[in-house]
Amino acid sequence: MAIPDFQTLMLPLLRHISDGKTHTNRELVDALANEFKLTEEERKALLPSGRQPIFNNRLHWARAHFRMAKLVENVSR
Repeated sequence: MAIPDFQTLMLPLLRHISDGKTHTNRELVDALANEFKLTEEERKALLPSGRQPIFNNRLHWARAHFRMAKLVENVSR
């Protein structure tokens, strides 16, 4: 399976965080990568800059859109 774009990640992310608990970035990345059945190679594929995994970047963008819409908030750094 190809790495999903950030829009595709939005609904599964919303379902995952709808339990009202606090979730770490690592937990969300792992849970959604497992849900989308990403291979280890897909999980480690980097952006052209070589600084961040593509999947992590797309998940962070999905969360950023939720924060901008005031649907979620960061509770700690």
